[in-house]
Amino acid sequence: MTDILGSINGVIWSDWLVYLCLAVGVFFSVRSRFLQVRHFPEMIRLLARGEKSSSGVSSFQALAMSLAGRVGTGNIAGVATAIAFGGPGAMFWMWAVAFLGASTSFVESTLGQVYKTRDPLTGEYRGGPAYYFSRAFAHTRAKKLFTVYGFVFAAVTVLACGVLLPGVQANSMTASMTNAWGLPAWGVAIATVIVFAFVVVGGVKRIASFATLVVPFMAVAYVAAALVVVVVNSSQIPSVISDVFSSAFGMHSAFGAVLGLAVMWGVKRGVYSNEAGQGTGPHAAAAAEVSHPAKQGLVQAFAVYVDTLFVCSATGFLILSTGAYRVFEDGSETSGVLADGGSLAANVEVGPAYTQTAFDTVFPGVGASFIAISLAFFCFTTMVAYYYMAETNLRFIVGRHSTTLLGGARGVSIGRVTTLLLQAIILAASAYGCVSTASDAWTLGDIGVGLMAWLNIIGILVLQQPAFAALRDYEKQKKQGLDPVFDPHALDIVGATYWETYEPERERV
Repeated sequence: MTDILGSINGVIWSDWLVYLCLAVGVFFSVRSRFLQVRHFPEMIRLLARGEKSSSGVSSFQALAMSLAGRVGTGNIAGVATAIAFGGPGAMFWMWAVAFLGASTSFVESTLGQVYKTRDPLTGEYRGGPAYYFSRAFAHTRAKKLFTVYGFVFAAVTVLACGVLLPGVQANSMTASMTNAWGLPAWGVAIATVIVFAFVVVGGVKRIASFATLVVPFMAVAYVAAALVVVVVNSSQIPSVISDVFSSAFGMHSAFGAVLGLAVMWGVKRGVYSNEAGQGTGPHAAAAAEVSHPAKQGLVQAFAVYVDTLFVCSATGFLILSTGAYRVFEDGSETSGVLADGGSLAANVEVGPAYTQTAFDTVFPGVGASFIAISLAFFCFTTMVAYYYMAETNLRFIVGRHSTTLLGGARGVSIGRVTTLLLQAIILAASAYGCVSTASDAWTLGDIGVGLMAWLNIIGILVLQQPAFAALRDYEKQKKQGLDPVFDPHALDIVGATYWETYEPERERV
């Protein structure tokens, strides 16, 4: 089974997907005149002045939900994996795909807002790639094609977020706890299922409240602790930066032979971590209450910075400055040298243990526990975000039948039944991830990410115009001194049914 999964993953994550992620990021950056730089102050301002309603969450809550999905094991174990198999240069390519991916994130998240709708079962906002693919072309000859395309994406997302991806987070969380405290995997699995069940049954409001409370705290605490270790090893920073850039372009004597792998693993783990182009961000973006889609598009672009340029960089410098890593190539390896003169044990598995070892060089006996606690928060909030995205796409598949009752007037709605089934499946997948092997868990996760990325990136290349029309309209209204309000008719955008009858239902927060 491992070999079969590896072969499937090799096809999905071929060089073509790596090139596609980078090329699309460059294209959208140029077309938007590098909005990720020009509008950086506006991103901060929008976070400070949010809107919310009984149907939608605030921009900050939507950002927190998005970060809950982005900031996970990819920021700790994923960075360690990228360095192990791509060399220090993988860090540069993670930065590159994050910077370029911010524009991609803007496009997909703005589209998520433009084509969002209300859930007939709960009244909450729903949206995402499946919604914008099917709605944008509803009045064209390509209606049937893109309706099918939307359903395919929805089905893939339910599979990826409901089955394939939760196991990666659960596995890393379990591995770190076992390494730190010797907890049995089955014990972690039981605890995870109990807490997970409590959160997901509360719906999007509880998910948003949970993410808003946990995500900012855990991200700041982790980055702060990592910076302490980096400062202690500040003498190593010049050589670390030199290694990163020389390795990134194949000019390092020790890592030059892994140039192609540096690009591959940097982009692969970068997309896994910041999710730009994967199609997950638009789900959280669509849940926000804003007066103009571009507002949330800019906020979601900022999420890529937080995830990769802050959290992933903290992990990368932490590992590299302490030498707590090994680089593998065709069976051979190059060992890092720890700051205290020791070396990384050969039997240390690639993943959270690298980061735990790095912390232990400055905080002896504490590093393992700190990473275990951090991963518990990182991974758990990501699993919660995965559930929300899976539920959103399941609701899309069920559609108007979600309120249909099974068994007559006293029966249960189809939407409720399918939701309960999804909850049971994702809880089972999480429990399985706790007790499965790390290699299988990561392979399944990569398959899920790759499938979603292929479908979404190709789709938004076709459907990019409404996002850039919204950006130009937003910039025009801002120059006029207005608080931008979106009117799809003025921009000749069809299918944005929510905005056609839009009436502000918001409160300042």
